[in-house]
Amino acid sequence: MPRMLDVSEDVRAEIGDEEADRLLAGENAPGSYDCTSCRTQGDSEQERTSTVLFVGEETAVLAFAHATCIPSQVVKVAEEQLQGAVRSITGTEAQAAPTAPAPAPAGDQAVLGVTSGLVLIDNELHPALVVEPTAPIARPGSAGDGDEFLPLLMEQGFLPVGDVNQRPGPIAGWSVLLAMGQLHAILQPGTGGGSPVAWWQAHQPLQVTEGWRAAANKSHTVLVFAAPVGSIGQQPREDLLREALEKAAANGRLVAAAMPLAGT
Repeated sequence: MPRMLDVSEDVRAEIGDEEADRLLAGENAPGSYDCTSCRTQGDSEQERTSTVLFVGEETAVLAFAHATCIPSQVVKVAEEQLQGAVRSITGTEAQAAPTAPAPAPAGDQAVLGVTSGLVLIDNELHPALVVEPTAPIARPGSAGDGDEFLPLLMEQGFLPVGDVNQRPGPIAGWSVLLAMGQLHAILQPGTGGGSPVAWWQAHQPLQVTEGWRAAANKSHTVLVFAAPVGSIGQQPREDLLREALEKAAANGRLVAAAMPLAGT
């Protein structure tokens, strides 16, 4: 039976017209599936379904997702990251647990630590990520010792946070990639209007809690807060994370932006 599949041009180019046509005809596509984004069941015979192709150096994995959760696309990831995602697509983690760091967007040896948590704004829980470097971030090409992390982000469209109770505004071209039920990357616009590139990428796909994922799939938006080194720390509980965010905001050391869930 034909499937209600969305196959993007990028996915078709990777898998070929013949395989894409077989999928659309229902030959190689499952009827029911676990959505690669929200992890709940979907049915490609009854609802629009996206084909999502994860591509590593040697491995490619075709997955399926509700079209309302994530668009059909090709997601390029490191080979070990793809293998890790295949091996580990379930699990639990503290709601405000620090994730593995990744290279920072500057010319020194700092790395970005990312913490996931839920932030209460206007009596509604919002999924949030908090980004904090492990060392001061210098402006690329600069020989100075100053910390330019916040100015660099504000030049990209992040805005200062004066009150954590106010929802941050959107930022153009950025997104948060949640796939296979796990956090993969924060994407920023590519140069010259090209495809988005990873500003931060998990060394291995990272678990988020069911509550965080449910809130993200409800709003399709993730609030991303960023602060200079030493401003937030690795807080073990969400109430402590909230206190640290409020303190950083009061000291003028917090910027934020609202980003759509998943990248295109």
